[in-house]
This record gives sequence, C-alpha cells and structure tokens, in this order.
Amino acid sequence: MTYSLEQLRGFVAVAEELHFGRAAIRLRMTQPPLSRQIQKLEAAVGVQLLERDNRRVRLTPAGYAFLNEARRILAIAEAAPALAKRVSSGMRGVIKLAFTSASTFGILGRILDHLDLDLPEVHIELFEMVTREQLDALTAGDIDLGLARPPFDPELFESRLLHRESLLLAVHEDHPLSELRRPVVPADLTREPLIFHSQQKARYFYDLVVSMVPLAQERVIHTVSQVITMLWLVSGGRGVAFVPESARLIGIPHVNYLPIATPIVDPVELHLLWPRRSDNPALPRAISALSFLMH
Repeated sequence: MTYSLEQLRGFVAVAEELHFGRAAIRLRMTQPPLSRQIQKLEAAVGVQLLERDNRRVRLTPAGYAFLNEARRILAIAEAAPALAKRVSSGMRGVIKLAFTSASTFGILGRILDHLDLDLPEVHIELFEMVTREQLDALTAGDIDLGLARPPFDPELFESRLLHRESLLLAVHEDHPLSELRRPVVPADLTREPLIFHSQQKARYFYDLVVSMVPLAQERVIHTVSQVITMLWLVSGGRGVAFVPESARLIGIPHVNYLPIATPIVDPVELHLLWPRRSDNPALPRAISALSFLMH
C-alpha cells in the first residue's frame, strides 16, 4: 500500500466538498489530475472510497473511516517540520537529570519548577544516583545533567556551584549535647558512637567530615550511604551523625540538629554538572534556564 500526501490532501478536499470541481479550485489545480489522484489512492488502498456520478459525490462507509485517518496523517505530517525545528532548537525534547538523595531535601524542587516554567515542552526524567554513579552515567551519555558533589574532572565535565549549606550534627532529642549553648567541637565527641558516611558510596561527605571535624575512627559504629538512613539511626538512639543543613526538611522524629564549629562556613556544596560534549540540543537551554541559581 503506497500513497502520497498529495493524494490524501486531494481525497480530504473532495470528501469535504463532495464536489470534484470545488475541491480542485480549493487545491488550485484542475479537475482531471485530481480525479487521477483519487483513482490512484483507491487502487493503493484497495477499496472504493467515493461513489460518484454526474450529479453527486458521496463517501462510502470505507471512505468515512479512511477520512478520519487521512486527516490524522496529514495533521502529523504538517506538524512534523515544526516539531523537528523545536527539538533541534532545544525548545522541545527530554532532559535526563540525576540527583543525590540529599539534594531532594532542598533545591531539586526549585530546579524542576524553573525548568517547567522556562522549558514547558521539555520533559524531565529523574534518576536518583550518588555522585560516582552520576559521573559514570554522564560519561556514557545515559543522563544529561547531574546534581552532584565535587570534585569533578574539568576535562570531562562542566560544573557550576548551585548551593552551599552548613554541616550539622544530628543527635537524639534527649542527647546531653542538645543542651549546649555553643557549636559542637571535636572534643565533645570523643566518647560518642558515630554514624558515618560510607567511604565508597558517599565519598564526598566522608572526606568533608574527616577534613572538617577530626575524629577517632574507632568510634564509628555504623557506615551508611544515605542521609535519611543516618537520621533514622539517630532517631533510634544508635549514635550521632553529620548531615547537611537541608536534612532538617526530612522531618525524621526525635532528632535535633546542632551547629558544628567548622573552619569553613557552609562547607557543604552542591553543583550542577554536565558533560563538555553533548548532542542534546535541550541541554544548553536547560543550563541557561538555571543560570540564575548558579554562584
């Protein structure tokens, strides 16, 4: 079955006018070639679509059914160039965005709101990944953007700082440290059981805490990769944990958050990360839409 868009347009014109002469005028052509178009279309489809005689033209039942499909095919064909241009310009398409679980507590919602506002025809697919997984996925082209923790290879990735926040100590609400009227210092933690970040799966936080708060590693009783798991352990009285300030938003019960004396104010960083080479035309527009968030 082979037919052309011109044949479909001819058929639709005749079906709507129910008159070959008026349909030919509408299409700015003469009647004989229009009649040949309809004959070729019916031969390609294999059924009679129109009943015609010297007085009138009528659609057959098959013609009525074919008319709806012909209109749909023509609408798709006419919309296709505009769609291709919008995809090529980055106004329409898909952005695959990965995020660390901790980033959902604060900035992820704002990012999605602004992308929806500035790029309403770009669909955002979300993937929860730790930073190491994001780097692999960006390199493989499986995602386009990441919300990740430094450091990054500048030869492979572009990055911009999105957000800074403080590092807090999460303790059970009945813990004596909750009565402190000053920031926590390492000497306050010499006998505390520590819930620590995994050196493999949460390397950024592991390195950050070790550099900011010198601690005796023999006090570590649990090692986990997700902040929310740490907080549930704290809530259960299993120990104390170092978490970003945005962890307050999770709402885990029976947990207090205490300031820590750190050599750098607001040391926890979150970056927007993307590959230096990408063939996704929507990516530059997404980055531009989020530029006001970048430091």
